[in-house]
Amino acid sequence: MQDGSLLDADEEQAYRLLVGLSVARSAELAEVARLPQQEAVEVLQRLQAKGLVAVQPGDDPVFRPLPPDVALGTTLLRRQESLEHARQTVASLSEEFRASASRRDAHHLVEVIVGATALRDRLRDLQQSARTEILWFCRANPLAMQGAENTEEYGALSRGVRYRAIYERALLEAPGELDTIAEGVSWGEEARALPTLPVRLAIVDRATAVCPLVRDDEAGIGEPTAAVIGRGQLLDALLALFESHWEAATPVKLQSDEAQDPEGLDDNERFLLSLLVAGVPDKSIASQLGISRRTVQRRLDRMMALAGVDTRTGLAFQAARRKWL
Repeated sequence: MQDGSLLDADEEQAYRLLVGLSVARSAELAEVARLPQQEAVEVLQRLQAKGLVAVQPGDDPVFRPLPPDVALGTTLLRRQESLEHARQTVASLSEEFRASASRRDAHHLVEVIVGATALRDRLRDLQQSARTEILWFCRANPLAMQGAENTEEYGALSRGVRYRAIYERALLEAPGELDTIAEGVSWGEEARALPTLPVRLAIVDRATAVCPLVRDDEAGIGEPTAAVIGRGQLLDALLALFESHWEAATPVKLQSDEAQDPEGLDDNERFLLSLLVAGVPDKSIASQLGISRRTVQRRLDRMMALAGVDTRTGLAFQAARRKWL
């Protein structure tokens, strides 16, 4: 499971089919899953190792599904604890930084900048100097620079700089933002989405990070302030925080990674599908794409027919299985 999933696509499909069958032998599962029997046996063995199936031994063993919350709950809890540890590390290091602010001078690794203009200028300068990669946590209601104002991104992308951006769902629903995101993706930006993000963040070349020092609920008090953070433990924690969220985020794509898409999805459908999987409501999708909710439903119906399913959950599953996103 290179992508960090609890189950790979074959395992998830086999488990769902086994739930529907209640009990099954490997040959029966192979038939409904359209797999060679040996592959079905291997998948069932992996599910058994993960505690998701019980086996009744014999010449032709019988498999039955077990509750997933028991089998996978410990693994999920461990990942949640790891993410919480990363958040606590950021909070702890940030508190140490603020406590020592009065003692810092130019030789320290953290610089404080004050004001939206200063913050915007620094973000522009960092993007113009980027050589390899820029990472973004893009929360709703930007403090210093709207997405459409960030023209430096296109110059950096044209130089071969890799952009990875995670967008908060509320930002996807903001007027005009989808057009800006679509433009960035068309230039080569790698975009993903999550329901919420913990902080606003930009990291350039894994060497410099910019992170606001004031919480959003206090942002209206005075000028915004941000820390420009150099190499050190705080930067390492922020990088770990970004990567953990990147693994959990849903891709936002306009086109397939393949030269030609044999499934027949067009760019508009793929973009709509990525927004659906990211949890954006139909009303917001329709508004952002400038189409009616009926058109949204019609395009979803076409994709469900193409995937051979009749529910949105099934469509999301098939989109992952077929690598549509």
